Amino acid sequence: MKVERIKEILNGGESITVEFKQSKNKLNKDVFESVCAFLNRNGGHLFLGVEDKGGIVGINQEAIEKVKKEFVTSINNPQKISPTFYLSVEEVEIEGKVVLYIFVPASSQVHRCNGKIFDRNEDGDIDITDNTNQVSEMYMRKQGTYTENRIYPFTQMSDLRSDLFTKVRKLAVNQRADHPWLLMNDMELLKSAGLYLKDLQSGKEGITLAGILLFGSDELILNALPHFKTDAILRREDIDRYDDRDDIRTNLIDSYERLMQFIAKHLNDKFYLEKDQRIGLRDKIFREVVSNILIHREFLNPFPAKLVIEIGRVFTENSNKPHGNGVIDPNNFSPYPKNPKIAKFFKEIGRVEELGSGVRNIYKYNKVYSGAAPEFIEGDVFRTIIPLKPQDGEQASEQASEQASEQGEDSTRKILEFCKTARSRSEIQDFSGIKSRRYFIEKILNPLLKGGLLKLSIPNKPTSPNQKYYNDKLGR
Repeated sequence: MKVERIKEILNGGESITVEFKQSKNKLNKDVFESVCAFLNRNGGHLFLGVEDKGGIVGINQEAIEKVKKEFVTSINNPQKISPTFYLSVEEVEIEGKVVLYIFVPASSQVHRCNGKIFDRNEDGDIDITDNTNQVSEMYMRKQGTYTENRIYPFTQMSDLRSDLFTKVRKLAVNQRADHPWLLMNDMELLKSAGLYLKDLQSGKEGITLAGILLFGSDELILNALPHFKTDAILRREDIDRYDDRDDIRTNLIDSYERLMQFIAKHLNDKFYLEKDQRIGLRDKIFREVVSNILIHREFLNPFPAKLVIEIGRVFTENSNKPHGNGVIDPNNFSPYPKNPKIAKFFKEIGRVEELGSGVRNIYKYNKVYSGAAPEFIEGDVFRTIIPLKPQDGEQASEQASEQASEQGEDSTRKILEFCKTARSRSEIQDFSGIKSRRYFIEKILNPLLKGGLLKLSIPNKPTSPNQKYYNDKLGR
């Protein structure tokens, strides 16, 4: 979060969604009571290194890492917070002092801190453990807030696809070799992921809508949600109808793969070097786009989710429970989980990153992919617009053409083939067809050297006028 936005929150003082803790040398004892209360209510902003009235005291320099480690360790300890909930700590410098900021989203579950249930009001954190009415109301509110938690008591394990459980375990183990799902049976996995619940008010228990959407057969999903589908459309030649289409009416796991296959079929990938690593920009951008339309949608709304590839842009639409209205600023927004259990499930199998990172990643990488900024529009229908052509203006055009041509995977492969024999800088530049010497060195030659794809023929004298460059994977 930007420092200016943090200062705004600090100036507003403590509230139902804002809490200050000094924690100069160690965590306050009641920090996790506030975390629990935020999770159970509307979420909120937690600041460590700030006194009650909003004055910045900062975390002592020698205690910063200790406080961060203690917070992360405790938040993942079921004896402290149950169920556990992953939260990240952001280090921010304000007025020369270090403040630790934690954004706590509203959870779809009821959480306990040290065995007690805390709720949040304007006055702070309240222990409601022994107040039966308030606890019941909280469970009802959680159940009603997230449609993914709707229980279908007559759904049987035999209605779910066993092959999807096998696939999910493999994907989870790819993310973490000792993932606990590997040792669980199918029912234990469902309960662990919060996909099998018991309604404490009605006594109903069973597989939830989220469980059906992730593991259900196509027939089961159709019975639970007759309108459920995701439309993938290519519209370039026949703009009145479509050139290609995939009408997807299956589980979310297979839906993700079919959408990614549709994108790979109709959009070019572009090679990009980031911190000496090669990444495919198309997949980097659209894995986030696809995950967003599958995860963050209001499933009970019959509005069909769609992904449409057109000339010059890709846009998506899905039904939504809005927390605002209008265009989202990716540098200054608070993400809200629309279906947190499905989102967490996708994170476990490596399909998404942290909440909020998707919008920022799309924004970051699409400016490289096409030289244009995407748009995210919040409303009853959430819309994402991904430009495939650069924006008007010299800077955007230059960035788009440079990244698209000079850093394309085919172009890089050709350079490496050309450098089977050691070549001078001017020879490689001429071969690449790049006129700007400075751009060639900074954007092409240096990244290939740093990435180890090219080597120096005179390593002890990198600026030698006789210097040449070769690809040692292919020989000098």
